[in-house]
Amino acid sequence: MAQPYSKDPDVERSLQHSVRDGAFYSLMSGGGETYLSAYALFLKATTTQIALLAALPPLLGSFAQLFSAWFGKRIGRRKGIIMAGVILQALMWWPMIWLPYFFPAHAVPILLGCVILFYAAGHLSNPVWNSLMGDLVPAGKRGRYFASRTATMNLASFIALITGGAILNHFQAADDTRIGFAIVFSLAASARLMSAYHISHMIEPPNPASSANPISYKGFFQRLKQSSFVRFSVFFSLMNFAVCISAPFFAVFMLRDLQFSYLEFTGASAASVLMQFVALRFWGRISDTFGNRLILTVTGCTISIIPALWVISTHYWYIVAIHMLSGLTWAGFSLSASNFVYDAVAPGRRAMYVAINSVLSNTGVFFGALLGGLLGLYFSKQATFFGHTITWSSNLYWVFLISAAARIIMVAIFIPHLREVREVQPLPSRNLILRAPQLSTFTDLLYSLFSLGQRKPPDTKKQGLKAP
Repeated sequence: MAQPYSKDPDVERSLQHSVRDGAFYSLMSGGGETYLSAYALFLKATTTQIALLAALPPLLGSFAQLFSAWFGKRIGRRKGIIMAGVILQALMWWPMIWLPYFFPAHAVPILLGCVILFYAAGHLSNPVWNSLMGDLVPAGKRGRYFASRTATMNLASFIALITGGAILNHFQAADDTRIGFAIVFSLAASARLMSAYHISHMIEPPNPASSANPISYKGFFQRLKQSSFVRFSVFFSLMNFAVCISAPFFAVFMLRDLQFSYLEFTGASAASVLMQFVALRFWGRISDTFGNRLILTVTGCTISIIPALWVISTHYWYIVAIHMLSGLTWAGFSLSASNFVYDAVAPGRRAMYVAINSVLSNTGVFFGALLGGLLGLYFSKQATFFGHTITWSSNLYWVFLISAAARIIMVAIFIPHLREVREVQPLPSRNLILRAPQLSTFTDLLYSLFSLGQRKPPDTKKQGLKAP
């Protein structure tokens, strides 16, 4: 039997309900959100419209987080706001389903509007959910709990992804793809309603934000300049900018340029999700013991080169291998980024700061995807540099290389200035590589030898890192 995360039985039950909520959310995400770009292509969306679909909804939706954080503090309750956002998000699938039936000529712009509302509903829940979970999960067990929860979510996402791909592939072969999308999106809506059911069974501790001193926006960012929160938020938003120069277009590249079937597209995407499931518990243990900065460093460097790998080969199994590497590294980066915010922000102000971080990061997503779309229009398959002509099978290769360069720049500039928020054990980055998932006896031996004779620093306390 797994060791409980809390000695309070009510809290422990709530944490288990949260795991089930996450699993059903991931059934929606893996079986629904994953295929929104494919759905837009089915509705005859252009590359620019795909970029807007990836960029605009997260940006506009993220402003709902500011309202959510303010309203949650004002009423002193959080679960009702979470429930409202989750149920609205479930309901937004139904108008998307009927677009090809009733509005085929205007399906893409209406889809964009629906996805904006879908994201706004999700963002409405996000800051108060983070505030609630920050109060429920013990600080010393956050890495393991969220790693375990996210691993369960990734398994559910993997199942939904495979199921959704099989359904779409079947109906594509029957020349009735829109029926396939209708079934997949209906299942996504039902899963989100089950997610709401489990959230309704969670307890809600007193909201520390309701008794916290109000945040004065006069001089707000001046005070934040001395905290780890603003350094991380700036890095995270700019990293999102660099990532999203290329991120929306991998699906376009596979489905349009490489002519992948829905089954091949699903298989490649599932490889990433499966690797996240395998790696998350490993990253969670590293996070709890050695902190989040180390993981951000190692995974940030790896994430930076991934877009450049896409230009080397178009072989299907090579693409699957890239997805596996992506899943391994994004599992650690996403987990450590989330936990870093939990550690850096005082509980009473967590909801508002999570909202600010989300607005900044989604602003980066918006401008990154917009730039990627413009680059996709500007570059052709052939370009001449210093008298040499380069010809590729897809103009998106230029987008991938520019994204890789931007990621490398962001990591090189910001990672050296991030500092660990809480006291942790030191571990050099070179040793982290040896502590990979599924360690062999030989690797364990190498790790032990590698660690011999290392001096422990006299003091690992960090100063001036908490957000005000």
